[in-house]
Amino acid sequence: RMQEQVMKANVGGFDRVARIVVGLVLLSLVVVGPKSLWGLVGQVGLVPLATGLMRFCPFYPLLGISSCPR
Repeated sequence: RMQEQVMKANVGGFDRVARIVVGLVLLSLVVVGPKSLWGLVGQVGLVPLATGLMRFCPFYPLLGISSCPR
């Protein structure tokens, strides 16, 4: 029988705040920056923003790390 995989929070504290801030800064470059490669950079900002808001980074389990207090 297959067990259900649950996304357990692994992003916490400073790591979470930093991801959200970096994501928002990169996304803001789309609005205020020149319309060139900044659009692509801004879209990359979705990744840290999403992982910060969801408190889950899919790479942390692969690396065996977590920034959440145990």
